[in-house]
Amino acid sequence: MTASFRALMFAVPVVAFALGGAWYQPPAINGQLPGDDAGEVQLAGLPPLPAWANERLPDFSVYRDTTEKKVAFFSFLYPRIVLANSRILLEREYLDHLAGKARLDATDKAWLTRQGERLRVNAETGSAEQFARLRKRLDVIPPSLILAQAANESAWGTSRFARKGNNLFGQWCFTQGCGLVPQSRVEGADHEVAKFASPYYSVRSYIQNLNRHPAYQTVRDIRLADRKAQNPLSGHELAEGLRDYSERGEEYVQEIRAMIRYNNLEFYDREFRALLGERSAEQFQRLASAMPESLLPPGSGGAPGTPFES
Repeated sequence: MTASFRALMFAVPVVAFALGGAWYQPPAINGQLPGDDAGEVQLAGLPPLPAWANERLPDFSVYRDTTEKKVAFFSFLYPRIVLANSRILLEREYLDHLAGKARLDATDKAWLTRQGERLRVNAETGSAEQFARLRKRLDVIPPSLILAQAANESAWGTSRFARKGNNLFGQWCFTQGCGLVPQSRVEGADHEVAKFASPYYSVRSYIQNLNRHPAYQTVRDIRLADRKAQNPLSGHELAEGLRDYSERGEEYVQEIRAMIRYNNLEFYDREFRALLGERSAEQFQRLASAMPESLLPPGSGGAPGTPFES
């Protein structure tokens, strides 16, 4: 790969990190911050998180070669995306199980109530409306979109908020001490940039943000249309719903799409679909507690191992 080609892939400018979080307010559940395992409604069968989910962000500033930095960044983040998405798919399977029951017991209703509160679905517990709205919101985000926004918002994992707060997406919080105070915060503002216990929690909180905030209704509408048409989810397509993620609106959408194209990030969408296989609950369960080396990393069976090898 030539130096000029590497430069081209890295040419998309990185936006100011703080802009991306303007719409986000992390939930406070029983006084817990998002990095304290809040925000994930537990199932009886949802496996405990593997220990590696708690690992902090590596130092990506040590890389001098652009492509090596990108490969390291994507290789670190992709298993965490698989982990977060797999746990969502397990919950989605359980939601479908409850929808098929003739009668819901108290435990079932309590779980549905907690999911409704978490995903901001205001509907009668156990009603057809609640199941339909929860199914629309309890769903995955394609890896290509997550990777592109993480790279953009965190300057490839080297921003102050990424290094000190494991925050890869510019997510804000509004309780004093909940995060890091932006150096450019205007007088009178009270927001902080949220701190997370590890990058995994940042990924999970970001997915929840897109799944429930009114600003990202278009993301969910596009995803639902693809589900109904049985089309594979595309990060490039879902990026259309990110106009309100940044003050730059359409310009931001085009930048994220350019990052997906230049870095061939839909490679990871295809890898994730292949990893899910026949989409069985058993496979979701395995991936939801897997060690990184068992996540069948890209490159198995002689296929390209990175998006830059095709």
